Amino acid sequence: MKKALLLFAGLALTFSFISYGRIFAEEPKPIQLLKPQTDGGRPLMQVLKDRKSSREFSSEKLPAQVLSNLLWAAFGVNRPDLGKRTAPSAMNRQEIDVYVATADGLYLFDAKAHLLKPVLTEDIRAMTGIQPFVKDAPLNLIYVADLSGMGSATNEQKEFYSAADTGFIAENVYLYCASEGLATVVRGLVDRPTLAKAMKLRADQKITLVQSVGYPKK
Repeated sequence: MKKALLLFAGLALTFSFISYGRIFAEEPKPIQLLKPQTDGGRPLMQVLKDRKSSREFSSEKLPAQVLSNLLWAAFGVNRPDLGKRTAPSAMNRQEIDVYVATADGLYLFDAKAHLLKPVLTEDIRAMTGIQPFVKDAPLNLIYVADLSGMGSATNEQKEFYSAADTGFIAENVYLYCASEGLATVVRGLVDRPTLAKAMKLRADQKITLVQSVGYPKK
């Protein structure tokens, strides 16, 4: 009887460790992005000539280096000594956050550390727009204005500046995609309340635009 009790206790402890191990293994961790490559790309005038919107995407994932370069081009830190970015923002408030929706989950781009912070483990790409192609694009960038970081600006100013600042970032993405042969389209047709709820955004965080990125559909 004593041996049976000891065996039962040992099995219970083993299963407990296994259970905790699974929980620990499933805990999402930040993803350190590769160092961005800033010495490549095509001439600017050629890139401007080829810039366009595309709504057909391959399901192929972007390589790690391409993702790193893309996010740096979008709104990365290009002057580390000053903490300033590749896109301008009103009074340098840098109020736009770039969220990255992939098949593996939702992440927040931390430009200063150049890494992705996990937000959700669910695939919410289908929620990032009403067009059918959004669920197939390997990457959907969600631009979110953090209005709490815009100081004493009026509501009208916050709306105007955050919209303009989003546009600067989105155009950076367009130019990078044109340079690298990627497809992209910026979108405004989004069920913002539903998406904001899924993303667990605060009341003072507002979704401005969404941008799909991927390889062109063959």
